[in-house]
Amino acid sequence: MSKVPYSDVAERARKLPTAPVPQAALGPEVPKAGYVLEEIADGVFWLSEGMYQMMFVVTDEGVIAVDAPPTLGHNILRAIRSVTSRPITQAVYSHQHSDHVGAMSVYPEDVPRYAHRITAERLALLGDPNRPLPTRVFDDTLTIEAGDHSLQLDYKGPNHAEGNIFIYAPTQGVLMLVDVIFPGWVPFSNLAVSANIPGFVNAQEQALEYPFEKIVGGHVTRPGTPDDVRTQIEYVQDLRSTTEAALSSVDLEKILTPVDATNAWAIFKAYLDAVAAQAADELVPRWSQRLGGADIFTLPNAWAMAEALRLDYGSMGPFGIAP
Repeated sequence: MSKVPYSDVAERARKLPTAPVPQAALGPEVPKAGYVLEEIADGVFWLSEGMYQMMFVVTDEGVIAVDAPPTLGHNILRAIRSVTSRPITQAVYSHQHSDHVGAMSVYPEDVPRYAHRITAERLALLGDPNRPLPTRVFDDTLTIEAGDHSLQLDYKGPNHAEGNIFIYAPTQGVLMLVDVIFPGWVPFSNLAVSANIPGFVNAQEQALEYPFEKIVGGHVTRPGTPDDVRTQIEYVQDLRSTTEAALSSVDLEKILTPVDATNAWAIFKAYLDAVAAQAADELVPRWSQRLGGADIFTLPNAWAMAEALRLDYGSMGPFGIAP
């Protein structure tokens, strides 16, 4: 068995220069306190440590906290106390992933915790004490009425996660949709490691069905706007069309010539890597000055899109129905 120096490959990749981050991707500077807090609408606050973000809503009755990234942790409570003395009265799970909700245990034990039924089921299986089980579970839609504010929780099917929801403050025009929209940046690697890529793609358009002015995406450096959603839709459409063209246009014979013909996984890897690389070679020059991280994550995004095209959308390239 040959020894593959994976660590050396990873180290060389880390040393490669990266494209400058576009101005559109930059957010506010994070102060020494370790977090940045901004009131993005009346009573609706955006909170971030520079890469993760959440929101909370201050109502006449108390505070509705949505998510709790561990990287913010107890700074969430400090941020809330900096703007109100009212207690936390409700907590909302956008979905079950611990990088966004792994500090839900910092909220009082007795507050109602809202989640979609699928999220509640996943959390019950995981049994994580830092992600207490939801106490208010819904299937399609649920509205939290709290004094002068309300939050509309909507489920439109699986996207990034099976139970990921849309969280909308209608009076303030604020939408929260986590791990789907990345304002100023390309989506995270492998199209945000989404459980359902067609659902992820559709969720972008579904976001625009809400009349919002600000969107909280869960990542990365700032809140977003409807224009950010439209720009990401454009990127994903370009990613799809360019990758679909590459599925059939790569030179399969040339690609497979050096590959061990008895190694099925090596054959598939060679093909999919070549498709993703050809798509990325075309896409990165078009997007590196428009969206942050285009040179970092377009290659794995193209790889994930290639698999979605083959497995979900039925675009099989040279592996279609045999004559």
